[in-house]
Amino acid sequence: MNAWIATAWVSLGLIHVLPAAVVVRPGLTQRLYGVPADGEVGVLLVHRGVLFLAIVAVTALATLDPTARRAASLVVAISVVGFLVAYTSAGSPQGALRTIAIVDAIALLPLGLVLFDAWRPA
Repeated sequence: MNAWIATAWVSLGLIHVLPAAVVVRPGLTQRLYGVPADGEVGVLLVHRGVLFLAIVAVTALATLDPTARRAASLVVAISVVGFLVAYTSAGSPQGALRTIAIVDAIALLPLGLVLFDAWRPA
């Protein structure tokens, strides 16, 4: 496998590890998002962490299994681009969301690489 592609998949997985960590450490919702874990929004953020854990899993699978890359690239693209669209639609608010937007904007580079690799003609 091309080392650049593997590195891109690993980096996409790594940027999703911290938000996925709220699954095992719900108190991180306070640190990451300024929201207590025990309220309704906190519960939703923990569930969001479960979904990010799924993204980490699918990026790991795509790193190891080329047949998973098309589907995995769609999942990651929906996550990254979807957040950036939602963020800009909300007027690009400051605070924790801005940090997430910066990280997702940086993720566009490895995302573009994996999308090109997964969807190029054989």
